[in-house]
Amino acid sequence: MKFVGIVGTIAEKSYNRKLLEYIVKHYTEIAEIEMLDIKDVPMFNASKDQTNSEVIQNLNNKILAADGVILVTPEHNHTTTAAMKSVLEWLSFNVHPFENKPVLIVGASYFSQGSSRAQLSLRQILDSPGVNALVMPGNEFLLGNVKEAFDDNGELKDERTAGFLGSVLEKFAKWVEVLKALNTKEKEE
Repeated sequence: MKFVGIVGTIAEKSYNRKLLEYIVKHYTEIAEIEMLDIKDVPMFNASKDQTNSEVIQNLNNKILAADGVILVTPEHNHTTTAAMKSVLEWLSFNVHPFENKPVLIVGASYFSQGSSRAQLSLRQILDSPGVNALVMPGNEFLLGNVKEAFDDNGELKDERTAGFLGSVLEKFAKWVEVLKALNTKEKEE
């Protein structure tokens, strides 16, 4: 199984980037996960269509080829980041790689509630006409108090947290398989 992961920040030092790096490193038995970088994605501007640019087409093609997408969102002012929003705007303007694509949302924040508001906002965006992603229902991974969550080697300190993250990823992989089977059955009929 092949997933792509996108961190919704262009900051070089990011706990959410650290979270995705942890996922990529520790859950290889669940899926091959490729991190996609969004630092070169231009701010969305419908008047200056850049859909055919190399950076947008790379994201589009990688998402289309993946079985599922993991979006890792920081929380800025109770919502997802401008960088993540801009990426989603480009990927729902003239191309639509998220349409019927399974998506898992995770995130981390400095505060105890994790990135709960950003994840809720992101779910609404992904459900919008033109995006039409299939967001995994009922499973959230909200890493709160992230400044204390990782050790100096980038490992999650709390075994229960790591175990829960693993269970969420396993459920996502199973859900992707179910959706694939349903899609195959629909094509056969």
